[in-house]
Amino acid sequence: MKIAVLFGGTSTERDVSVASGSQVIGALRKAGHEVVAVEASRGVLLPEHEHQVLSERIDRLPPVEAKAHEPQLPAIVASAGLEDLDLMFLAMHGGIGEDGTTQGLLELAGIPYTGSGALGSALAMDKDVAKRLFLAAGVPTPRWLMTPVTSEEVDQQIGFPVIVKPNGQGSTVGLSLVSDRSRLDGAIDLAAGFGGQVMVEQYIPGRELTVGILDDVALAVGEIIPETGDIFDYTAKYQSGAAQEIFPAGLSERDAERVRELGLTAHRALKLASYSRVDFRMDPDGGLWCLEANTLPGLTAGSLLPKSAAAVGISFPELCERICRGGLANRGDSDAER
Repeated sequence: MKIAVLFGGTSTERDVSVASGSQVIGALRKAGHEVVAVEASRGVLLPEHEHQVLSERIDRLPPVEAKAHEPQLPAIVASAGLEDLDLMFLAMHGGIGEDGTTQGLLELAGIPYTGSGALGSALAMDKDVAKRLFLAAGVPTPRWLMTPVTSEEVDQQIGFPVIVKPNGQGSTVGLSLVSDRSRLDGAIDLAAGFGGQVMVEQYIPGRELTVGILDDVALAVGEIIPETGDIFDYTAKYQSGAAQEIFPAGLSERDAERVRELGLTAHRALKLASYSRVDFRMDPDGGLWCLEANTLPGLTAGSLLPKSAAAVGISFPELCERICRGGLANRGDSDAER
């Protein structure tokens, strides 16, 4: 099978995307597929350029703002080297790679691709809309307000501390934990640097949990314990040793099943397709609160979705193969609807 792996670009999550693309390319080539490496701002990579790009490392600190230049996807889709393509494997994260834009373009071009369709991708990327759909489906989610908002409104309707984050980004870029009124405006300004609205969300103390979804089945529940701080931030996610990632989580079977059920409900509520990862907080009383669903989660061997899969006996190469099969089976949002 001829597969193009699309990664990188100039989004705020470019480094993470390059890391995913590198390992997916390796796994698919070992499985015997013909694989073309496609960098979203450059196009099809020649062999001499591929190694240089794919050897880049993830920075310790997140970007300070959204990048000014967008990937050149319309030209890339029509470029030489992608003839007779069977599948586009999406290893992009955040921005136009995950918000439905790329998915819609590929649908118009008639190119099958991995992950959720344009509608589901857009619903999940807009955190405000996603939370409304969670509540409609009976999935608890922390209270929230959208900017513009005053510190008085936050204090009265949510109460401090709060999480401040961009409404349409991932990987915790632009995210802050704000403990009092004096820091709210600065945190909002930071988040606003990534474009669009800003969400101010109730902070839920407790445990950080996550569960992978694959082929409409919830995988193993994991727990993330940052080595420093109270939140699973960019550094904790992507730097070795910055967090403990325990799969399966040390939960009772009843609690683990609750996470799996709510994760699958959230996945379906957003009309997602073959795979996703859904994140939760468990408060000190055992209550579960859905934070978000990730339609194109990280796909390095050490990322959370592969670890969730490995805990139920699915290897990284097998995970990549199943994602490919899901992409061939799902063409657009109509296939993802249930």
